[in-house]
Amino acid sequence: MTSRFVCAAALAVVVATVPGLGQTRDRAPRNAAEFDALFQQVKNWGRWGPNDELGSANLVTPAKKKQAVALVKEGVTVSLAHNAMTEKADDNSNPFEHTMLRGNNMDRYAVSYHGYAHSHIDALCHILYKDQTYNGYARGDVNTDKGCTKLGIQNLKSGIVTRGILVDIARLRNLPYLEPGTPIYVEDLEAWEKQTGVKVSPGDALFVYNDGRNGGFDISVAPWIKARGIAFLGSDAAEDVTPSMVEGVALPIHTLMITGLGMNLLDNQDLEALGEAAAKFNRWEFMLTIAPVPVTGGTGFPLNALAMF
Repeated sequence: MTSRFVCAAALAVVVATVPGLGQTRDRAPRNAAEFDALFQQVKNWGRWGPNDELGSANLVTPAKKKQAVALVKEGVTVSLAHNAMTEKADDNSNPFEHTMLRGNNMDRYAVSYHGYAHSHIDALCHILYKDQTYNGYARGDVNTDKGCTKLGIQNLKSGIVTRGILVDIARLRNLPYLEPGTPIYVEDLEAWEKQTGVKVSPGDALFVYNDGRNGGFDISVAPWIKARGIAFLGSDAAEDVTPSMVEGVALPIHTLMITGLGMNLLDNQDLEALGEAAAKFNRWEFMLTIAPVPVTGGTGFPLNALAMF
């Protein structure tokens, strides 16, 4: 098991053994009732019409795509995907399967990719809240044993080209990395904007880089994320590896972003090479391309997202 996953696995131990960590968190939402109030405040249901299935991807306009393309200066491309993880580990209970067929000149792939190992994108039917998906569709009308009747990953068949922004809070604080359980708040994001001169704007994809450690967005940043018009969120773990300490809500970031805001999440991205390239060029914005295979009714797909400088 790599150090990246050791950190992820160790996080639960660290959080569990820090006295009062959950109790000292003083930012709402702290419990299910406050979470529900925040959910109702920021949700995008109906914003793009009662039949919308794209959610915040609607914010990636033609003008945004042109802005992204104009960022390509060096012609350097960086993959955000880990190679297929074929070894079983504590945090990879479903390894990628690669089976050779017919004289070893054909093969078969199989993977259960949701979780904390495989680089992937979540579709909008992946997470529900109170038996409803994004835009208020009922579970029984969407999530079936033959796939999602709405909000499946096929809705991104045309792909996404937009501006990506990398946020490195450890670098901001002159630290080698963030300690497990470190929350990232609005003031951190705005301090990073000020330091880099890159302001988050509608249609952007925002990535938080932790050098494999487990800092992450605090759930209190949700109104800021909506106000700035962020279209996609990604990290080098899965966003809910870092607990938000919301009592009674198992996956607060996933639930609020996917189900409330209608936002596809990019989980378990390999951001190390991206961080190195951004530091080398001193450029924290880049063109991002996302092109998942359009499986009809799929709850997501393994993904090789590309950043180009």
